[in-house]
Amino acid sequence: MDDPAVRYFTQPTHVYHRRYEALRAVIVEGRSQQEVAEKLGFQYHSLRQLVYEFRRSFEAGQTATKSPFFATSVGDRARRSRTIPRSRSSLIDRL
Repeated sequence: MDDPAVRYFTQPTHVYHRRYEALRAVIVEGRSQQEVAEKLGFQYHSLRQLVYEFRRSFEAGQTATKSPFFATSVGDRARRSRTIPRSRSSLIDRL
């Protein structure tokens, strides 16, 4: 089936959507990071870093009250980027 709605979920193209799907696949579904990296077009070490930083944010109690994946405006993303140290922010944005 070549349904664009199905493709939207199975082949995400927006960077935040790809990150969300990658984290969900690793954390919720328990899929291997190598498999997810290959399927979604991440470099393996970049996905490992994304998962590490995501889990670490929970351990440090630094999780945002709003989801960083569903920012509704540029202002939401800008506020989020100011809460992450510059070096980590640029790493995440390269994914």
